[in-house]
This record gives sequence, C-alpha cells and structure tokens, in this order.
Amino acid sequence: MLTFRKLASVTEGSLVQFVQDWPVLDLLIDSRKLSQPVGTVFFAISGKFNNGHKYMAQLYAQGVRQFVVEEQEASELVSYHPEANFLQVKSSLAALQAVAAWHRQQFKVPVIGITGSNGKTIVKEWLAQLLTPDELVVKSPRSYNSQVGVPLSVWQLNEKHTLAIFEAGISQPGEMEKLQHIIQPTIGIFTNIGSAHNQGFVSVEQKIEEKLKLFTHTDLLFYCADYPQLHEAVQASGIPSFTWSRKSKKANLAISGTTVAGAKTIVVYTYQGQKQRLAIPFTDDASVEDALHCLAVLLYRNLSLADIQNRLDKLHPVAMRLEMKEAINGCYLIDDTYNNDLAGLSIALDLLASQPQRNKRTLILSDLLESGVPEEELYRQVAALVRVKKVDKVLGIGPTIQKHAEAFPGTGTFYSSTAAFLEQFKADAFRNEVILIKGARVFGFEKIVQAFQQKVHGTMLEVNLDALVHNLNFYRSRLTPDTKLMVMVKAFAYGSGSFEVANLLQFHQVDYLAVAYADEGVSLREHGITLPIMVMNPSVDSFSKLRQYSLEPEIYSLELLEQFLLESAGAPASIHLKLDTGMHRLGFTENDFEQLFSMLHQYPQVRVVSIFTHLAGADEALHNDFSTQQIATFRQLSEQVEERLGYKTIRHALNSAGIVRFPEHQLDMVRLGIGLYGVEATGNEQEALQSVSTLKTTVSQVKSINKGETVGYSRKGVAAEAKTIATIAIGYADGYDRRFSNGVGEVLIRGSKAPIIGNVCMDMCMVDVTGLEVKAGDEVIVFGPQLPLVELAQKIGTIPYELLTNVSARVKRVFFAE
Repeated sequence: MLTFRKLASVTEGSLVQFVQDWPVLDLLIDSRKLSQPVGTVFFAISGKFNNGHKYMAQLYAQGVRQFVVEEQEASELVSYHPEANFLQVKSSLAALQAVAAWHRQQFKVPVIGITGSNGKTIVKEWLAQLLTPDELVVKSPRSYNSQVGVPLSVWQLNEKHTLAIFEAGISQPGEMEKLQHIIQPTIGIFTNIGSAHNQGFVSVEQKIEEKLKLFTHTDLLFYCADYPQLHEAVQASGIPSFTWSRKSKKANLAISGTTVAGAKTIVVYTYQGQKQRLAIPFTDDASVEDALHCLAVLLYRNLSLADIQNRLDKLHPVAMRLEMKEAINGCYLIDDTYNNDLAGLSIALDLLASQPQRNKRTLILSDLLESGVPEEELYRQVAALVRVKKVDKVLGIGPTIQKHAEAFPGTGTFYSSTAAFLEQFKADAFRNEVILIKGARVFGFEKIVQAFQQKVHGTMLEVNLDALVHNLNFYRSRLTPDTKLMVMVKAFAYGSGSFEVANLLQFHQVDYLAVAYADEGVSLREHGITLPIMVMNPSVDSFSKLRQYSLEPEIYSLELLEQFLLESAGAPASIHLKLDTGMHRLGFTENDFEQLFSMLHQYPQVRVVSIFTHLAGADEALHNDFSTQQIATFRQLSEQVEERLGYKTIRHALNSAGIVRFPEHQLDMVRLGIGLYGVEATGNEQEALQSVSTLKTTVSQVKSINKGETVGYSRKGVAAEAKTIATIAIGYADGYDRRFSNGVGEVLIRGSKAPIIGNVCMDMCMVDVTGLEVKAGDEVIVFGPQLPLVELAQKIGTIPYELLTNVSARVKRVFFAE
C-alpha cells in the first residue's frame, strides 16, 4: 500500500512536515469534490485559472490531513496546519502524474490506450461493453483524458481488474509523453485525425507525431489506414500495427461494403482471407467508424463471428452527458441514464451536491452492474458516497441493491424493478427536490425520466455547460491574477436559464453577478445563489426587496440616490455608482459630483462598493479613439470619486469586447456578458469560443404540394415547382423571429439546410425539404454550432443578443455536461 512517506521518493519531493504515515487512498485536485477525508491526499495545483493552495485551509477544516504543495514556506504550513502531513514539490501536477505512473507500474494487466481527434470516449465505452464478458474492465470515467484526468483514471486500477482502457487527449506538443508514462499502454487505438485542437500544433503532421508518442512501447496499434497522413506516419514509426480500411485490400481488415438496412448497417469484410458479413446497430458514419475500430479488436482476439454479432447486437449508444432539466412540482432532474459505474456515480453525485436551488437531494439508482467489486463492499461504498454528498433520499431499483438495503439506513426505499417503481409512483411525493436519475440501460430509466418531465413542448434549447465553462476560462485567461470578474446573467442569462448558469458561475467562483431587475436577483437568491449581485435597473418599489435579499443596486442619478438613501432608513447598504463617460444612457456626470458627495456624506452607512462606466463602441475598431477617451475620462472621474469618498472601491469599465480589445484597462474588475454565451463581440476571436446554445425542434408533418400552390398565411410561400414541405414545431411565440419568413431563414434537418417557405406562424413554420429524406419526428436544428447565431442575426439585420434573449420561456431548457 502506498503511504504518505513513500510519496517523497515517488515524486522526488521533500517532507516539510510529517505527523503520521497515513495510507494514500484517494487523490484530490478539486476541493469541491471531497468524498472521504481519511486517506485523501490533496494536490494543490497552481493552474492557469485557479490556485489550489487557496483551498488548503478549507480542506484542513474538513478533515484532510495530507497535502502536496509547491508554494508555501515550511514555517507557514506548520503554524497553520499543525496536524497535517506536507510534501513540497516543484510541480503538484507533475507529482500527481508521478503517483499515477507509479501506481500503474504495480499492475501487469493489458492496457488499451486510445487517442485521436474524435471518437475516443465512444470507442472506449463500447470496447468496455464488448469485452466485459471476458474481462473485468476499468476505464476512464466519461472524458477523463487530460493531464489531470488521466492520472485520476489510472488511479482506479486495482488487483481485481484484468483489462484497463484509458483515453488520452492533448492540445499542444509535449503533453503526450507525460500521459504515455502514466498509461503505459500495451495495446493502442488511434481513432482518426481531424481538426480538433489544431490551434495547438503547427501542422497536422506534427499533431499526428505528438499523438503517436502514446504508443512508443505498445505491442500493437489499431488504426484506420484511410487517413493517408496517419497511415504514412505509423508506417514510418515502425510501431507494430493492425490496420482496417474501406479502400485497401491490403489492410488486415478490409471493408468491401457497407449498406444501411433499417436501423442497422450491414458490413461486408475480409479478414484472414475469409469474407464475412455482420450488422452494426447504427447508421451514422461516426458510429460506424467507431464500431469498426471495435470490430478490429474483437477479430484480433479471435472471437467467433456469432459471438461478435451477439455482442454488437447488445451495443447501445453512449450517454455522453449529464442532462439537467425542470421537472414536476418544482423539482429539478439530473438525467444520467445509462451510465452506472462507480466512478460515474461519484461524478454525478458531485453535480448533485453542487445544486443549491432545491433543499432536498434525491438519488434514484439502479443496480451497479459488472463493477468487479464484491456486492457487499460495492454498496457499502455507494452508501458512504451518499452520506458524504448529503443525499436525503435513495430510491434503489433492482434485485441486488434491494438485497443490500441495510447499507442505507433511514434514507432508502427499494424496488425490485423499474416497473415496480412506476406502479407505485405518485407525483405528489416529489416536491422541490433535485433528483439524480442514474441507471444501467437494462433498467429502462427513460420511463422514469418521462414520468418526471414537466414540459412536453417538442422545442427545446440545449445549453452546453462545458462550452460555457470553456468560454469563461477563455476570458479569464485574458485577465491579470488580481482582476475580478462580474458576469451578466440578466435577461434569463441571455435566454440560457438564469438559475443554472448562475449556479455554474458560483461553482467556478466568479466574483459578482449582475441582473437587470430586482426580481431576477430575488429569484437567484431563492435558488441558492449567494454571490454578490448587482441590480442594474432598480426601482423605488424594489428597494425593500434589495435589502431583504442582500442585492446591491446600481445608482445612476441624483433622484434615484436620494430615494434610496431615504428608504435605507439608516441601515447599512452597498451601492454601485455608474458614471456617464459618453454612452449618454444612464450615469452621473461631473456636474453631479457636489450634490452626490453631499448626499453620501450624510449617510455613511451606505457604502459605494464599485464605480463603473459603460463603453459605447468597444466592439468596433472604428471607435477606438472614442473608447480610449471614455476610459481616460473614467479613470480621472473615478479617482475624484474615491478621493471624495475617502476609501477605495472596485473600478470597472470593460465589457466582453473590451476584455479582448483593451486588456491594459482592466482596472479592478471586468464585466463579462455575451462572450460567456459563445458570441465574441469584436468578431476577431470567435473561433476561440464554443457555441453554448442549440435550439432544436421536430418535424410535425411532411407533405407534397404542386406547382403554383401556396404555403402559409397571406399565401406568401408560392411553389415555383412541385415541392416537399415539412411543418416544424416552432414559431414566433417560441422566439423564432418572423423576419425569417419566405426564404430568409433556414434550418438544419438530417444535416442539410432547408429554407423557410411562407410566413413564420405563431407556433410553427414550414420549410422546403424537396429532395431530402425527411419524416415526422425528425430533429430540426434552428441554431447551434452548425448554424451560428452570428450568421443568422446578420440575415435579419440584428445582433445575436436578440436571437438568444427572444427564446421564449415556454421552450424547455435542457442543460448538459460531460
């Protein structure tokens, strides 16, 4: 067993304080995800956006007694944490990787390492499914393939496992050598090569060369020879390989044909001189390619054709994400259906624990299948996780978890099957709860999700929380370490959903939130948001609410200030002063200063926490001189204000565009708005952001019309020839702008663009799908990564803000994260 004393030799670090030689049972890098303090070692990593050393005191208070650090002086550590072990290293990240590499060396089991531009997670999950009958498999949780994800994945490996499958992803040169040292794969899979993370490499050839470093010491590498640059690089490397190809008969596995038959793809192939055929239960190109990687591995393992077909028949889509959605009776669902391994449960429970918007936490959990852990120990671990994450109620479904009900004293109710649960399901029994639904596919938990669903409107806005975090980190990377960050969540978080976005921002420790009206701030407080909140448009009748819910008003005029001071009745309060430096919308001018300070000095209990201004043209280089003048004016005026106040405040002027274009003027804080939601306001760095929102609907009906017939209100859509049209379930009441009528707008159906025909109606509109194979129920993309908001906004002469904020509240929001 690894103990803390041995960490010094494993990491080449030095013990600066040693109290007791405790075992190392769990590796922790995120203070918010602590499970069991006993046996946990916290690696304080100094990252690009955060510094783990800031959270040691918090973890110490929670019972953690083992730390790997890289900054603090020994004297400070001893004085503030007298009962803890401390190991000092040059890099905590390198130490974490060294520990994982040491752990990997303790096991001689085969390890499959997977890399590539796309499909890593799918291939990993499918191989784990397909090989489970023969092996006890450990695998990376979800997409844990980064410099920190890989060590945490490999740490799961134990003496019971007979096979490991780990994925590795890199974004720049020099990273893969570190991951190779940790994973040490004996077998490799290179899924494909594409454009993902191109910006980190000077060429595709360099990217391939870097990724191939994972397989330096592998016995065999599986890859598709149809990627010429990849094939050439592998052959030049001398790595032993197993190739498959749709083009070359010389490949080990030669695919001579694929034919779609219903919901399956029939594959004809030649392997070891024998021509065979089998069915893959998917039809899209990406899934077929991923399945063919798996087929190559199964054939190499000498499985019979009948056995391979039987296993492929049971293959199911991988649940790549956790979805969060509103449910009945004020409840909130976290849908993690079809993913029920122990590591995945821990990740999902972290998400459940981070949701403050409801007081009660409920877990609906199926039997955990094929974990490799003895039943009694497995459910003891599950029960311990449940207690640590403060789950109030456990509903266990399945004969095995039901058998171990005693592990969940006082919190559990158990059912033998999903059908048994649904027979006893009473909607009134669930109210104002956050409910995590997590189960193996065979239990059919989608029926439980349907029972909880609040809205049945077929149109939905999907919000990618991972993309939102990516965008947040992009802007954070532009800030100096001392610059605070205020984020706009006004207008329903630009249409994305205020509570969910605010909760994520709170989790990622932004400094301030801003809303437009007091009611928005009240709602955030009622959903558990504790961050400071600035209200940009306070009204006199909202002042009592501001005090009640600790909201901080923007004060922009003498009249509003006078009313607020009178209303404050001597109670302490925080306000934000807005200065008008050229926007000429709201704000104090220098002419107001004498009266402003006279009023403030009469009410010393009212403190100005920030002074700010708004740039009128920061998004356009045309207005650079004006923006620079605004900033100079603000600097001069804010200095006057602080001098007259007699104390320092937080000063801020830059918005999303300003963060990019005027980094030298960050002052004390910046305000991030539309950039967080995936629109780079200057247009210069749009590629650095990820699309956050995807608006989807469905096809209601498909019909044919003759030449000369008309479509829709006022007969605006005229068929110049015979056409096929589809009616889709979205209209202007959902926020789809009527200006998209008559061919201006277009949507995506089955990957093809279909123009709007006729006028957009209130609840639906019609699209021209002539020549496309479209049927009722097909998914329709209204906007998203493939139909960018910026392009759609240009079509109707507006801005992306309008399209986002116009999405109606009746449209269901579904939030997801990997």
